[in-house]
Amino acid sequence: MTGSLLPAARRSYYSGTLAEFCAADRDEIFARMARQNDFDLTGTQRDAWLEQAAILARALAGHAGSIYLEFTIPRMGPRIDAVVIIGPVIFVLEFKVGETAFSARDLEQVVDYALDLHNFHEGSHTAYIAPVLVCTKSREDHVWIPSTRPDDRLFETAKTNADGLATTIQRILGLVAELADIHIRQWEDSRYKPTPTIIEATLALYRGHSVTEISRSDAGATNLSTTADTVASIIAATKVRSEKAICFVTGVPGAGTFEYLARCGLSPI
Repeated sequence: MTGSLLPAARRSYYSGTLAEFCAADRDEIFARMARQNDFDLTGTQRDAWLEQAAILARALAGHAGSIYLEFTIPRMGPRIDAVVIIGPVIFVLEFKVGETAFSARDLEQVVDYALDLHNFHEGSHTAYIAPVLVCTKSREDHVWIPSTRPDDRLFETAKTNADGLATTIQRILGLVAELADIHIRQWEDSRYKPTPTIIEATLALYRGHSVTEISRSDAGATNLSTTADTVASIIAATKVRSEKAICFVTGVPGAGTFEYLARCGLSPI
């Protein structure tokens, strides 16, 4: 399946190393972002970008890595406020400047961004991804940082304020300290391409391949095996009885189900 070949650096309004970003003047960063923006800039947007840049510069000082501001999501349309790569972790940062409360809607937004990278960006498929919601004025007792490393490499969403962002990043990095760093140039050159899904696994099984040949499935090993066994048993039973059957298998939204079916010469209903 083809995917977007636009390099990560060109998907963002600003990109650079963390050393360059932290040393740069905030007005210079804003000017670079403003030149890439296709819409009329309001005073509110300008102030938000400048405050985000200041918060990020304080939190990222001393770290090595790369940063991408206003990173576009080709499949979704919106832009991530900031994507930061440090060591083995991709931090997906959503800022709510001036906000004091972590709303369900805002949490869902940053999770959607993280899931998009996890599922659709080839360079992020096997990386650890940490979504972080920054409500700049939230109270200290509302801040929360994950304390365990996730099996699926997607951290639970951290909630922090402006002053707590540095600590949040440091604690998450501490959970994966022994792992190899992400190769940033390879990540930047990666395309948007969905991971194999349970749909593709089932169709491969239908074509006579073993389910063990499927490298991974977003549905997880248990669901994949259960679905594969179910479809296999239906196929076997219908062959014995010379009958026909229709199997309905669903995948995550946007997983390319119709595209997979078309590639296999099957017609979706």
